[in-house]
Amino acid sequence: MPNMRMAVATDNKHNCIDARRHILEHSLPMSQMSPKDVVEIGIKAVLPTTSGSAVFLGNEEKVFVIYVDPLVGNAISMMIRETKHERPLTHDLMGMMLAGFGAKVERVIINDLKGATYYGRMIMTAENELQQRKVVELDARPSDCLAMAAQQKAPIYATGEVWNEVEDMSEVLKKMIEQSPDEKGEEGGK
Repeated sequence: MPNMRMAVATDNKHNCIDARRHILEHSLPMSQMSPKDVVEIGIKAVLPTTSGSAVFLGNEEKVFVIYVDPLVGNAISMMIRETKHERPLTHDLMGMMLAGFGAKVERVIINDLKGATYYGRMIMTAENELQQRKVVELDARPSDCLAMAAQQKAPIYATGEVWNEVEDMSEVLKKMIEQSPDEKGEEGGK
């Protein structure tokens, strides 16, 4: 496994102004949220674990964790830190293919949680030379959704149902960042 350092994203650069404005203007308080509503979240940190990576997701209200395999965790970490690599990684290749076809990742949604398994959806748009727009929604692993969102600077959402079900890990993340002396001052996404 490559030497992977902790990546911390303090500025959510995963934004799409129109989508964010729409979500914020039409958001309900958490107590009134139905399972169909979504909450905008961002990648707060990627930390190596003994068997992979822990990706901390959330906003100012709550943070939760999704565990991913080490290669995707490393890719997400490199993307939020904007680390250049010698050769394209798989998610870089996918991004280049999308761009070649005039498509992009519009947003990703963590849409379900069954047991300890998260599910995700990737919403992509493509526009052809006649300015015809097509929207495609794909079922995808949340880890791949997160990697593509980080690579394409696309917004990340969780459904209200998932948001209400996950445990708040804000304090755990805060303690882990404070206890990591070699990473102080290094922030992803800048």
